[in-house]
Amino acid sequence: MFSHQKWKFSWSQIAAVASVIVLVSLVHLFLGPVVPSFDSITVRQAQNLSGPSNESITQVTKDLSQSLVVAFDRRFPADSHGAVVYRNASWKAEIGQWLSSCDAVAKEVDIIEPIGGRKCMNDCSGQGVCNYEFGICRCFHGFTGEDCSQKLRLDCNYEKTPEMPYGKWVVSICSRHCDTTRAMCFCGEGTKYPNRPVPESCGFQINSPENPDEPKMTDWSKPDLDILTTNSSKQGWCNVDPEDAYASKVQIKEECDCKYDCLWGRFCEIPVQCTCVNQCSGHGKCRGGFCQCDKGWFGTDCSIPSTLSTVGEWPQWLRPAHLEVPSEKNVPGNLINLSAVVKKKRPLIYIYDLPPDFNSLLLEGRHYKLECVNRIYDERNATVWTDYLYGSQMAFYENILATAHRTLNGEEADFFFVPVLDSCIINRADDAPHINMQNHTRLRSSFTLEFYKRAYEHIVEKYPYWNRSAGRDHIWFFSWDEGACYAPKEIWNSMMLVHWGNTNSKHNHSTTAYWGDNWDDISDERRGDHPCFDPRKDLVIPAWKLPDPYSMRANYWARPREKRKTLFYFNGNLGPAYEKGRPEDSYSMGIRQKLAEEFGSSPNKEGKLGKQHAEDVIVTPLRSDNYHKDIASSIFCGAFPGDGWSGRMEDSILQGCVPVIIQDGIYLPYENMLNYESFAVRVSEDDIPNLINTLRGFSETEIQFRLANVKKLWQRFLFRDSILLEAERQKASYGHEEDWAVQFSKLKHDDIFATFIQTLHFKLHNDPWRREQVINRTKDYGLPQECLHKTN
Repeated sequence: MFSHQKWKFSWSQIAAVASVIVLVSLVHLFLGPVVPSFDSITVRQAQNLSGPSNESITQVTKDLSQSLVVAFDRRFPADSHGAVVYRNASWKAEIGQWLSSCDAVAKEVDIIEPIGGRKCMNDCSGQGVCNYEFGICRCFHGFTGEDCSQKLRLDCNYEKTPEMPYGKWVVSICSRHCDTTRAMCFCGEGTKYPNRPVPESCGFQINSPENPDEPKMTDWSKPDLDILTTNSSKQGWCNVDPEDAYASKVQIKEECDCKYDCLWGRFCEIPVQCTCVNQCSGHGKCRGGFCQCDKGWFGTDCSIPSTLSTVGEWPQWLRPAHLEVPSEKNVPGNLINLSAVVKKKRPLIYIYDLPPDFNSLLLEGRHYKLECVNRIYDERNATVWTDYLYGSQMAFYENILATAHRTLNGEEADFFFVPVLDSCIINRADDAPHINMQNHTRLRSSFTLEFYKRAYEHIVEKYPYWNRSAGRDHIWFFSWDEGACYAPKEIWNSMMLVHWGNTNSKHNHSTTAYWGDNWDDISDERRGDHPCFDPRKDLVIPAWKLPDPYSMRANYWARPREKRKTLFYFNGNLGPAYEKGRPEDSYSMGIRQKLAEEFGSSPNKEGKLGKQHAEDVIVTPLRSDNYHKDIASSIFCGAFPGDGWSGRMEDSILQGCVPVIIQDGIYLPYENMLNYESFAVRVSEDDIPNLINTLRGFSETEIQFRLANVKKLWQRFLFRDSILLEAERQKASYGHEEDWAVQFSKLKHDDIFATFIQTLHFKLHNDPWRREQVINRTKDYGLPQECLHKTN
C-alpha cells in the first residue's frame, strides 16, 4: 500500500480534477470557439496532477490520456468557417481535430542512434572534413580527391581573346590577383593591401555616359590601373590607407567595395566571423561558409559526433539514455560504432550529409556576402540580419539540423531531408567559369534543376532509403520565385517545401517576368509534366523576414480595430504605368497593374488615379516612410504575386492585417493545412473591379473575427527558433544580447518550424502509405491506438 504523504493530491482530489476535465469538455462541446481551446493537457501534465509516478498512478494516467483522446474529437468542433483552433491556429477541421486529439498525448520512444567511427584516408590531408559515417572526405573549396590532396584550379576569368584579354564578363572577372582555390579576385602581391578584394568593375575602367540619366558602362577589356595609386587626386583602392580614406584625404573608386564575407569596413580592414550553417555548432571554425570541424565531429554544421567525440559535448537532440559499446573482436576493419539509445518523439527526420557541392561550397565561394544567407557579422562580431527573402532556406536548414526530431538512424526515420541550397545556386549562376551555365541556355531555372538531379543521383547511389518509398518520404526545399516548377521529374513523388504554391490549374506556364528564370523551355524529358505544387503532399513555407524588434515592441500585430483607419492597403511595384515600375506587362501576372488601374491612389505616368480610388484605400508604388505602421493601420492588406511569390502575405500577418489574396490557383503559406476562410479573404483575379465593394460588405463581426484569428497565429510566420539559436550563440561566444534577441525570447507560441513539424506529424499518421510504413517498421511510435486511424 502506498503512503498518501508522498503524493501532492489524494485520490479524491484526482477524482475532482477528472470531473473538472469532463465539465470543461462539455462546455467546449457546446460553446465551441467561444471558449479558448483546452489543448494543453498532456500525459506528462496528467502525471503531475498526482505527483511522483508509480504503477497505480501510471495506470490511471494511461486511462486518463486515452479517454482524453476520445473526448478531444468531440471537444473540438469546427467553427462557422470550418476551422478547428489548435495551439492558436485555425486549422482545417480534420487536421485540427486530429492534432487536438493526438499530438497532445504523443509520447517518447526509444531510438537507437548509430555513432560512426570510420576513418578517412590521410585525415583528408587537412583540406577537408571526414564523414565518419562512411569514411569519406568532404573537401574544402579548391581541393578534391579521395583524401582532398589534389588541388583544383578555379579561374576567375574565361579564356581570353584579342578583343577581351580577360575573357567575357563573369562576376569573378579579375584584372589583378586571382585566388584559384575560390575564383576570387584580390589586390595581390606588390600592393600594400594584398588581401583587399577587387571584385568585378572595381578592377576595370568605367566610361561615363553621354546622357547623365544613363548608367555608367564598364569596359571589361581595360584594367583600371588607378586603383593601385595613392595619388589623392585619383581613385585608388589597393594601396590606400583606411585612415586617409575615412578622413577624405584621397578619393576612392565607388565601384570598389568590401563585398566578400569574413571582412568588414569600407576597406575590408577588419577580419570578422564568416557566416556558416549554425556557425559550426561550436565544434569547428567557419572558413568563408564551410565549417572546418574539430576532430571527431562532422556534418555541414559540425553537429554530428563520431566515436572520437566527447559524449558530454553531444548536442541536445542526441543526448543518450545509455550507450552500447561493441566488443572489439566483433568490429570489422577499422569501423568502430557506438549505439546510443535516445528517447525521441516522432516524426523522426534523417538529414543527408551531402557532398559540399550542394551547400557548404556554395556558401564558401560566394562573391557577395549577402547572398544565400540571412545574416552576416559586423566589427564586433555581432549579428547583422539581412532582408534577403530567400534567407528562409538558411533559417530552416539550421532549425532542422538542431531539432529534437532529428535522427541519425535512417532505418527508423519517418522523413528524409535533402539539403540543397538552391537560394545559393540560382544566385551564383554567373559567379565564375567553373560554375558553368553554358549548357543551360543561360536559364537559371535549368541550371538549378541540374543541381537537384545530381543530388537525387547521389542519394540513390549511396543510400538505401530512396527506393523503399520511391522518394515519397523525402523532403526538398525550393526557395526561388516559382519554387518546384523546375523540379526534375525523378523527385516529384517527394514532399516539396516552397514559397510558391502554384497548382497550375489556371497559370499552367511560367509566370515570372524575368526570362532567366522561365522554365517553359525546359524539356519534358528533364522536368516531366508535373505542376509546381501539389497540395496533397507539398507545403508552402513563409518567407524570411528581417527580425524587427521595433514592430514587436509596438505590438503592431495586436493593434486594435479602432486604430485601423485604412480599409485596404498595398504598397509595392505596380508595373510599367508608373515611374520606376517594372517594364514587363507580364510582371505579377498583370494583377498589380489591374489593381492600380481600378484603385490607384498615386498618379501614374499620365497623372491619373485609379478609376475607383477612395480616401480609405491606398494602392501606391511610393515607398512608405513607415511601411509596417501603415500595414498595422489597415484592416485589409494585399497579398499579390511579384515575379512568382512575394513576401506580402507575411508582411500582412506579422502586422495583424487581414490578408486579401488575389492569385488564382496559387496556395499561400500553410493554405492546405490552415483554414484561410477564418483569417483571410480570397478574391478571384476576374473580380478585381469589385474588390472594395466586397471588403465593404463584411460586417463588423466578421472583421473582428478575422483580425482576432490573425492575432492568434502571427507567430507561425516567424522563424523564431532559428533566431533564438543565433541569440544563444551570440550570448555564449561574445556576451551579446541585442534587442532582437530580447524581443524574440518573449514569444511563446508555435513558429514556422513548429508548424512544419505538426504538419509532418499529421501527414505521418493520416497518409495511409506512410502509416503502413511506420507500423511495419516499428512496434511503438508514441501514439495511443485511437490515433493510428484518421478521425474523419
